[in-house]
Amino acid sequence: MQVSDRRPLGATGFLVSPVCVGGSPIGGSRAAFGYEVPAGRAYATIRATFESGINFLDTSNNYGDGESERRIGKVLADRGGLPEGFVLATKADRDSVTGDFSGGRIRRSAEESLGRLGLERFQLYYLHDPEYASFAEATAPGGAVEALVALREEGIAEHIGVAGGPVSLLLDFLDLDVFEVVLTHNRFTLVDRSAEPLLDAAAARGVGVVNAAVHGGGILARGASHTDRYAYRPASPEVLRRIATMEQICGRRGVPLRTAALQFSLREPRFCSTVVGVSSPEHVQDLVDMAAAELPDDLFEELAPLAAPREQWLG
Repeated sequence: MQVSDRRPLGATGFLVSPVCVGGSPIGGSRAAFGYEVPAGRAYATIRATFESGINFLDTSNNYGDGESERRIGKVLADRGGLPEGFVLATKADRDSVTGDFSGGRIRRSAEESLGRLGLERFQLYYLHDPEYASFAEATAPGGAVEALVALREEGIAEHIGVAGGPVSLLLDFLDLDVFEVVLTHNRFTLVDRSAEPLLDAAAARGVGVVNAAVHGGGILARGASHTDRYAYRPASPEVLRRIATMEQICGRRGVPLRTAALQFSLREPRFCSTVVGVSSPEHVQDLVDMAAAELPDDLFEELAPLAAPREQWLG
């Protein structure tokens, strides 16, 4: 698969590359990733993304306390805007200090993001991590959902989506019939298939689905000998055993585990795009190469039974 390929992003009218560059690492946060990404390296990574054939970049208000958006905005200002046909998505976040996730906070989040990015409007604007507020709170009059819909009606956001974790909660948001895109993370990987009902529900509504965190926070990229955590939490001994077996199988085939993990998502036709965070120009090229690698179908047939037991999925 080539990153220059394009897929419809639901009914938005956008055509996006099968892989999307995730902008969290370029925010440079040591707290989130355990390492710093200097500004110069971040700028080079963003420029490499624009030159790679990938046409989809994902960021958020709270990545690096806004530094991801600021760095993207600096590159956009230097080059005079987004490349033609490029899609930039960002997200509305709760207040990281007070936890405020009200409609008023959504407005302030939008103003902050537009200012950092140097844009007048969003192409795609997500409600991010709504699990940090109750569904009732988010959908109440004057709440986050009402504010997001109003931003679309006012033309500040061309299209709106919801991005979060728990599948049952995302299904509740889909039932509102106001969102055009849904982003799920850590829940459709070589290890976990929790997102399956979400894929079916989104397809029935014509909602685009974006998959993120296909490497489970790193373990499906670096392997079980490098970390014992899946999706930012300790993995069970059974999950670690299964991942180690996946590594052995991929090793015999001469296939990096990280490549198999990415292509597992790319091969699912219900996904419009798959988000992978990058922190250097070399990582952008690696992403291009992983997408284009030719892997045998029977590799995935051999890996399929090694998914975690259903009771250990994130859900």
